This record gives sequence, C-alpha cells and structure tokens, in this order.
Amino acid sequence: MKTLRIDVRVKWVAAVAVLVLVAGCTASTPAVMAPSATPTALNPTPIPGAVTLTTAGVLSSAEEVPPNPSKAHGKSSIQIGADKSVTGTIYIRDMTPTMAHIHEAAKGQNGPVIVPFIKTGDITFGPAPGAKLTDEQYASYLAGNLYINVHSAAYPGGEIRMQIVPTK
Repeated sequence: MKTLRIDVRVKWVAAVAVLVLVAGCTASTPAVMAPSATPTALNPTPIPGAVTLTTAGVLSSAEEVPPNPSKAHGKSSIQIGADKSVTGTIYIRDMTPTMAHIHEAAKGQNGPVIVPFIKTGDITFGPAPGAKLTDEQYASYLAGNLYINVHSAAYPGGEIRMQIVPTK
C-alpha cells in the first residue's frame, strides 16, 4: 500500500513539474496580460456605470531614459478608473526588482514618482489599495504623460519602463 502511494505521489510531482516548466516557457515571452475579471484587493469590483481605462503593455529596458542593455522585461495590467483610481498588477521577469512606481513625464523624459507601488509577490507589484491620481495627474495620464518604472540594485534609476497609454 505504501509503495502505491509513493508511486502516485511521484507521478503527481512529475505532472506538476511538467506543467510548471510549460507555463514558465510560455510566460518567458513578453506579452500583454489581460486584466483580471476576478475582483481582488488590487483589482476591486468596478463601480457600476464608471468607465475604466485599461493600460496594458510591455515594460522593457529600451524604454528607459537612457536605455540600458538589461534583458529584463515585464507586463502591465494597470487600470485607471474614471474616478482616477489606480488598480492592477505589473509582472517582472529576468531581474530582481527593488521598487516600482508610476512617474509623471512624457516619453523620453524622466519625472517624479506620483504613485508608489507595493510588492505583492516575488515578481509582482501594484498600487496600494485606494491609490488615486489627482486631477492634474489624470490629465497627464490622458495625454500619455505617465510611465511605469521598475528599479533594481543594478539600475537604481530604473531598469525597465513603459509609457502608459490609455485604451478603452
């Protein structure tokens, strides 16, 4: 009986290992991740009738100012609501992130931090629950003048970046 249980466990461990390997290979390609429809602390249930603008995209070292040779990349599924709320998650690959935030500046420029992110996992960050833009920051968002920046020890000024472009 014990031998049968061990054999079943070994088969389950092998099956899980194959799934993790396949998922890891698929996830290593930078792609746009769709926002989750499932409500969470970082992605609450939308307010009925409110328009949520979704900003999904890929973070890369080529977007940094100045660009750097890092092979790190990330995916964003940040939502900015009509009420100026900021929710969602960014996913980071091939780097050890130290911090992440939303900055205010046009593409090709650097600017101040306006929304600090909290670390939600080993490779994920998101805005703190209740994060909101001011009226001026929201106008900058609509004009495409906000960006997400992820920092590391190797690149303390920012290793990967993505300009936030609103989409409906």
